[in-house]
Amino acid sequence: MGVTRQKHAKKIMGFYKHNFQFREPFQVLLDGTFCQAALRNKIQIREQLPGYLDGATQLCTTRCVIKELESLGKALYGAKLIAQRFQVRNCSHHKNPVSGSTCLLSMIEDGNPHHFFIATQDQDLSNKVKRKPGIPLLFIIQNTMVLDKPSPKSLAFVQKLQTDQLVPEYQKQSIVELKEKEGLVKQEGEKRRKRKRAGGPNPLSCLKKKKKKTQEGQEPSAEKKKRRKRKRNR
Repeated sequence: MGVTRQKHAKKIMGFYKHNFQFREPFQVLLDGTFCQAALRNKIQIREQLPGYLDGATQLCTTRCVIKELESLGKALYGAKLIAQRFQVRNCSHHKNPVSGSTCLLSMIEDGNPHHFFIATQDQDLSNKVKRKPGIPLLFIIQNTMVLDKPSPKSLAFVQKLQTDQLVPEYQKQSIVELKEKEGLVKQEGEKRRKRKRAGGPNPLSCLKKKKKKTQEGQEPSAEKKKRRKRKRNR
């Protein structure tokens, strides 16, 4: 099972590397629920995650996540200690902390420019992350960390991107608009019209008429020659 899980993760990582430019070290944003699940299942995140993702990782969280864990008291004291070991990324909620899920969502806005992974056990947060393309999602199931398969939103984004590269309709449209602006489209139409008007009658029909005239003119001369021959013979 370990080999199969590793191949599964490697395939998914290839998808994000190729289509969304994810590079090492991979930045993984963790919330309190993930830290609590790791503690409960005795998972060493710092030691196990780089091997699973097949690359160097930077484990990080936010001040809002730590504040949330502190507010929940002794029940999540162990998860708070784990989260405090990670790098703290600056968020926009210095004066007014928000919930951990809200904070993590704000960190991946505008197309996830910092290429964050999201590690969470929060189902509501997971569903919201899946609505955004290009965000890898990690969770813990059956005592193991799992990298979720690309969401339908990510797959649709990549498919559209590939289609646009093969058939760049926007470029074609811009070229047509530039031609119309410069008057090139009208000039091409005028040239085509002039060619049609300059056609004239069919030259083959003219040739046939000329042949008929020459044949009609040749017939009496031939008869005259025959008459002269007859006279001479007489």
